[in-house]
Amino acid sequence: MATMITRRLGACLNAASSTATTAQSSIRRSFTTSPAVLSHIGKQTLPYGSDVVMTHDQTPILTPRVPADLHSTTLHIKGPLGEHILPIKPYVKLAFEQEQGDSLLSVSVEDPTIKEQRAMWGTTRALIANAVTGVTDGYTVPVRLVGVGYRAAIEGGNKLSMKLGYSHPVEIEIPEGIQCTTPLPNKIMLQGNNIQRVKEFAFKIRKWREPEPYNQKGIFVGDETIAKKTSKKK
Repeated sequence: MATMITRRLGACLNAASSTATTAQSSIRRSFTTSPAVLSHIGKQTLPYGSDVVMTHDQTPILTPRVPADLHSTTLHIKGPLGEHILPIKPYVKLAFEQEQGDSLLSVSVEDPTIKEQRAMWGTTRALIANAVTGVTDGYTVPVRLVGVGYRAAIEGGNKLSMKLGYSHPVEIEIPEGIQCTTPLPNKIMLQGNNIQRVKEFAFKIRKWREPEPYNQKGIFVGDETIAKKTSKKK
């Protein structure tokens, strides 16, 4: 009797295990056979004004600045505020169109089912959109100095001098292509046509006095805030 019960129990366990394995494989298959989702950003057409000139050079880059740009093509974007040069992956296709007097740019890739191409689809479109905004309107990033005695001023036309509570003033050379002004003693305005370079310089300034949560003092970039912490009381 005991042997019969043991056999039935074993059969039930084997059946349950087989059912679980089948369910897991079906779940696995449902993920692997799902169709690739198209890029929601990449498939959007990019409108740009008549004051922007785009030129796509199809010549492959053989001596790239970084290895990832090897065999990429080059897109030149010119506008009132300057020029940008962007490397375009060889599998990314650009189509320039005219619709009711408006200039449109469509971005596509050779095979959207390939993960790398699908990722670069939206990334390329976003980089081109940022470049178009940079050469037409430009970018402005405010930097706030919060603290007793914190001050900033422009010296010599190309040097930013700040008093941040140290025994000496902090002096930083302003990079080429970035305009720096101080409308208020504790406010710095950075302007440029390259959002990456402008924000990189802003966070270079921020490193000298990173915001601290107890007194909420430091250098804040843009609308940055920091949650206040209360000190431990003995």
